[in-house]
Amino acid sequence: MSWAALTSGGKDSILAMQKAIDAGMHVSHLVTVIPKNTESYMFHSANLAAVPVIAKRCGAVYVEIASAGEKEQEVDDMEIGLAALDVEGVIVGAIESEYQRSRVAAVCERLGLKMYAPLWKMDPLALMREVASRMDAVIVVCAADGLGENVLGKKIDDALIDVLLSVRKSRRIHIAGEGGEYESLVLNAPCFSAPLNCSEMKSAYEGLRGEVFIERFW
Repeated sequence: MSWAALTSGGKDSILAMQKAIDAGMHVSHLVTVIPKNTESYMFHSANLAAVPVIAKRCGAVYVEIASAGEKEQEVDDMEIGLAALDVEGVIVGAIESEYQRSRVAAVCERLGLKMYAPLWKMDPLALMREVASRMDAVIVVCAADGLGENVLGKKIDDALIDVLLSVRKSRRIHIAGEGGEYESLVLNAPCFSAPLNCSEMKSAYEGLRGEVFIERFW
């Protein structure tokens, strides 16, 4: 049987998918909810144009679900999109967000699907070390005091993890970004047939929020 991976192209959802593949599960679909609202409670909105290319690299079908990104309604939008797929279950990259995990679980229960959440309650530092060792992932959004040019556009490696640990001491951030402190994008992973190529990364800041804009992926 096949599985659908909910993904924004970020480190958590891609790592969850990778762990599913490591466990022998067949990931047939990559599903991305595209929220119009950049302040969506459930879904990321940065550089989602990468996901169709990631799907190709993984030999999976790309499924796009449009949503206004309004609280709770966006969950209904996701459910409608998942209901159309012939899959056994859904893979989700939730770490500590009960808000996210419980809503995906409720959708799966209503649709008669299984849910696989291999990162749930995983130690954040262990997770980050695994991302650094197995993937080429970069930070594409930062939205917390203490995070800016020190992390934006940079690869998640041991040196960057040390920066996050240092900021955590003074700002009490979640080093895996589970509190919305930052968002990431995976450019390569073991399940990719080849790394993603992308046009030049351009950074912009507005208040505490910094974002990397990438025009094209291939």
